Amino acid sequence: MKKIAIIGRPNVGKSSLFNRLVKKRDAITSEQAGTTRDVKRKNVIILNKHAEILDTGGLDKGCELFDKIKEMSLKAAYNADIILFMVDGKGLPEEEDKKLFYELQNMGKEVALVVNKIDNDKMKEKLWEYYEFGTDAIFGISVAHNRNTVELFEWIASKIPDSDIVKEEEPQEAEVAVVESEFDDDDTFFSQYEHDEDEDGFFYPDDEQEEEIEDDSIFAQNDMIKEFDENDVNHIKIAIIGRTNVGKSSLLNALLGEERSVVSSVAGTTIDPIDETIDYKGKQLTFVDTAGLRRRGKIQGIEKFALMRTKEMLENSNMALLVLDASEPFLDLDEKISGLVDSNRLACIIVLNKWDISQRDEYDKIILEIRDRFKFLAYAPIITLSAKSHQRVDKLHDMILEINENYSQRITTSQLNAVMEKALRRHQLPSMNGQVIRIYYTTQYETRPPKIAIVMNKPKGLHFSYRRYLTNKLREAFNFTGTPVLFKAKTRGDK
Repeated sequence: MKKIAIIGRPNVGKSSLFNRLVKKRDAITSEQAGTTRDVKRKNVIILNKHAEILDTGGLDKGCELFDKIKEMSLKAAYNADIILFMVDGKGLPEEEDKKLFYELQNMGKEVALVVNKIDNDKMKEKLWEYYEFGTDAIFGISVAHNRNTVELFEWIASKIPDSDIVKEEEPQEAEVAVVESEFDDDDTFFSQYEHDEDEDGFFYPDDEQEEEIEDDSIFAQNDMIKEFDENDVNHIKIAIIGRTNVGKSSLLNALLGEERSVVSSVAGTTIDPIDETIDYKGKQLTFVDTAGLRRRGKIQGIEKFALMRTKEMLENSNMALLVLDASEPFLDLDEKISGLVDSNRLACIIVLNKWDISQRDEYDKIILEIRDRFKFLAYAPIITLSAKSHQRVDKLHDMILEINENYSQRITTSQLNAVMEKALRRHQLPSMNGQVIRIYYTTQYETRPPKIAIVMNKPKGLHFSYRRYLTNKLREAFNFTGTPVLFKAKTRGDK
């Protein structure tokens, strides 16, 4: 599959063109320079041909952060097959742009000069100034107004071999965008990102209600549970979350074994969530490096969109790597962030990063503090590592696979009832207002995470303390390390 990189200076419209090609507002766009920092990748179909499109950060000079963004962007361009070199048509040609354009041409790349912001017919005259670049592959377009993009798409398609043509019987995946000649703009995209704030001003996702059991037939035919989907179980979506500067991007790079995400000492370096998939022991692991979270009062500009995207990524994930900085005291904010794991019902691993510079002689004390602060993540295992030096990072891959097995497992009704019967004999259910509470049977009705229905005569009589007791008994009997276990109490015939 051909790789197409969009590169250029900041604010020339690279991310807007990327969004046009993937046919949704995937990349965050703003007038602030440096909005895009990492390289975003998406598979698209351009005029019936497969391709991979790469959105890169702006080529700019200055601080450590911009230097690293430029380095990552150029690396993506050099590894691409087709380069769309974008410039701002409202300005004059820059000598630095010409120099880089010639350098890319001399590498034998297919390079097109895309002059953006040619918003009307009058501005077409400015396009002539860019012919001094000496290329016939020049396209004057307006991404914002979707003008004159057809010729550009046709040129791109002409550079993609016929072997990448989409076959008629080939299904188009949900994540693949089909690029046609014209698109509808959607100016209300960000309206979908609703949020709540607590009294400290921290962003929380809306509380999810426990899922109702829609089909009562699972109780009539005990083990007829949700159909097993092997492809779903073999694809693990893992969100890397934590506050700013705890080393999330460094961890992503260490897990992938390559510099995929920009790492710098600047807090809030990651803006757009960056996802990357690797194959490991027959499983697909998709890691998502999310923006660092902080309190509302410290959020600046485009960071609010980054937090909204983080919420969306968590809703679509199976597992979270909660990254904590072992070299610093834990904060209340760490606890608030860990609450996102709980509210999204995710499997979890607590990652103590920067262990190489921490007080390692206080290991027991640190572990006790974590267990005390994060009581609702008592099921989550803890791993100490150093993303920077790659110390023990290799152990994390196998840990993820093990927890995915626990997260995806299905316990038979007979096994569950055996454990439940033993638990009831050891500690009877308390009565409710003199009424005897009976549990008829227990069955698992869903996986990822395991969801268990307790069929009983008085569901309201299942006190939270007894629910906790049953959870502990199930964890003693089965390996639920790393995964939450959810209960649903109901009467016979309830839906």
